[in-house]
Amino acid sequence: MKPVLIVFILFTSMIEGVFSQNIRIQGIVKDAKNKEALEFANLVLQTADSAFVAGVSSGSEGRFIFTAVAPGNYRLSVSNLGYAPQSFFLKEIKEDTDLADILLEDESIALGNVTVSASNLSSRIDKKLIYPSERQLKASTNGLDLLQQLMLPKLMVNPLFNEVSLPGGGELQYRINGVKVEIQDIVALLPADIIRIEFHDNPGLRYGNAEVVLDYIVRRPETGGNLGLNLSDGIYTAWGNNYINGRINHKKSEFSLNYGISHRDFYQMWRDNEERFAFADGSSLHRKEAGEPGHGEMYWQNLNTAYSFQNDNSMFHATFRYYIHNQPHFDYTGILYNVADPADAVRMTDQAVSETYRPALDLYYQRNLKNNQTLVINLVGTSNHTDNNRIYRESRDGILLTDVNNQVSGRKYSWIGEGIYEKKLGESRISAGLRHTQAYSDNTYLNGHRYTTKMNQGETFLYSEFKGKAAKLDYTIGAGLTRSYFGQAGDEDYDYYTFNPRLVLHYTLPGRSSVRLRTELNNSSPSLSNLSAVSQIVDSLQLQRGNPSLKPFVRSFSELTYEFQKGIFYTDLRGTYEYRPNAIMDEKYLEGDKIVQTWNNQKSWQRLSSRLTLRIGPVKDIFQLGLTGGMNHYLSHGNTYRHRYTNWFTYLEGSATYKGFMASLGLETAWNWFYGETMEGGENIHYAMLGYKYKELSFMLGMFNPFADNYKQETENRSQYASYKKTNYINESSRMLLLRFSYNFSFGRTYKAGERRLNNADEDAGVMSTGK
Repeated sequence: MKPVLIVFILFTSMIEGVFSQNIRIQGIVKDAKNKEALEFANLVLQTADSAFVAGVSSGSEGRFIFTAVAPGNYRLSVSNLGYAPQSFFLKEIKEDTDLADILLEDESIALGNVTVSASNLSSRIDKKLIYPSERQLKASTNGLDLLQQLMLPKLMVNPLFNEVSLPGGGELQYRINGVKVEIQDIVALLPADIIRIEFHDNPGLRYGNAEVVLDYIVRRPETGGNLGLNLSDGIYTAWGNNYINGRINHKKSEFSLNYGISHRDFYQMWRDNEERFAFADGSSLHRKEAGEPGHGEMYWQNLNTAYSFQNDNSMFHATFRYYIHNQPHFDYTGILYNVADPADAVRMTDQAVSETYRPALDLYYQRNLKNNQTLVINLVGTSNHTDNNRIYRESRDGILLTDVNNQVSGRKYSWIGEGIYEKKLGESRISAGLRHTQAYSDNTYLNGHRYTTKMNQGETFLYSEFKGKAAKLDYTIGAGLTRSYFGQAGDEDYDYYTFNPRLVLHYTLPGRSSVRLRTELNNSSPSLSNLSAVSQIVDSLQLQRGNPSLKPFVRSFSELTYEFQKGIFYTDLRGTYEYRPNAIMDEKYLEGDKIVQTWNNQKSWQRLSSRLTLRIGPVKDIFQLGLTGGMNHYLSHGNTYRHRYTNWFTYLEGSATYKGFMASLGLETAWNWFYGETMEGGENIHYAMLGYKYKELSFMLGMFNPFADNYKQETENRSQYASYKKTNYINESSRMLLLRFSYNFSFGRTYKAGERRLNNADEDAGVMSTGK
């Protein structure tokens, strides 16, 4: 490993050109009316074709300075909250330049539909445009690290693992210049190539059920390309997330290859479980599982190779993706005993092996037409091959009492087709689209008997949206119509239609703040795995069975957001209400001497949530801190049950940079999700890391859960027939020491890239799994 790494560094260093520039551009920003200096004004320097060069903020005396600028033509954009932004063209800069005073007019004269903040952030009705500062770019080793420096609302960034997640496990989509990508593509990005990030925290109808869309707008080399390594590995623990990437550009074509491999190999993994059963004859059983150390071994591989061609009016992009997941071991062992009579005990083993292979081909075409019109076509084909094997046994004194061997072999084939038409009308925009998803599955279940299921599922979504403006009010009005279809051999087919309206209002308030209201209805269809009518044995007392009678349901979502920023202080306050009538949720019922777990359309599910985000920094251009806290209150109303659950959560993150040194820390308390009768617990984790960056090379040393002696995750079920409280432990995940290494090298010229506008994928395997 070490010789290969040294050769890689030496080879790429030989072809790296180093150019030194010493030109400085400086000036003072003032209020046009009273000529007072303006602190915290944002200044963004771009090339003539709008490629980002650097960003700074004015100091207490309104002064700013750009250093190490190359000779050439530039565009300087200046903005400040409460003032109208301005842009200037700087022609043929060849030497140090001292600009005349830059005078900004009050926003009441002209601000448009953009609210500009002191950290190069523009808030619009459906997204935020973030221009990273020079400090943030230099402090980041890749595109994912940059997210921690920006500390955007909703995002939980773990730079130690190279991971990003959303509270509650919502869907997060990644893009580069609008093109759908995977997280390893984001890790492969050089911060210096990033012009801005479009943070869609209010995605439109075209994005489906995505909660957040991150679109990185980057420079695209005309010639040359880039190579990179990003490695994160445990020093004493078999844990790793590793990526290698490369890209070559030639005129209007681009070829890229990204490969990522992750692994986990734990030998101190166990669970404790407490169960209560109520049977049809009136008897009951209270038993506990005392776990013993078991083995967990998992591997993930992602290969993405892409080709794109782009000219002034059109763009074609083809991507082949291949995802592999192997789980050779997920083994739990322990003693299962009767609480009323501890001598009534059995030895339990619960082992699961699984494999998933998912190749996919994504074809994308965009055409820019006359009169500000755009046409987009996207086709995605996916083949999903999954094999699962679960062995569950109970024995006493060497005698086998329960022997469960469930084998599932699943084949699912799907395609997604979508077309979008868009037209700009001054400050307004109208768009319309049609998306169809078709999936076929052929699954075989073996558990003493052989069952084969053949299912066909389709969904068609027709929608239109209009974005407009009236004074300081921005609005979006949209509507969609969804047709859902499902058919299973031997069962009745169904067709289901739903109406999906959407309304967003965004109002700019005085005092550097804004308020936004979002309300919408979305369609939710049952998964193919839940629709399967096959029964599978869970243990000696329980079965699991799908329900082919499940029907789609409509989800109502409303969110009110208040945003405020002044200087280095930023606040984001959100209140959310979700309502799902006829929601598909779990339930259990008695069947002879067994208890059956299944899914059904229940009466309703509701969630009320509040969340406050506070951010301070950067202080002295060195340190920044972010804190998020909130509450979820769930009301789950089933056909035979009613449950309430409240969860409080916090998320803390901090980062500091000084010269080449970097430090970061994070703390996260569990965001628990209660749905139906089951509470899925989140993670209580924390981490700290320290590193050093020199040009494109960086090393970081970090520790995961340094102040915890164990890692655990809790799950609870409140069924009247078979309830449980389960805690899963992984001892190796406490005080885990990690080393991160990255080396990213690029070369070549740049030109402006087009924007791809769709993000389609099918990652549902379509098979039903079992297990406790």
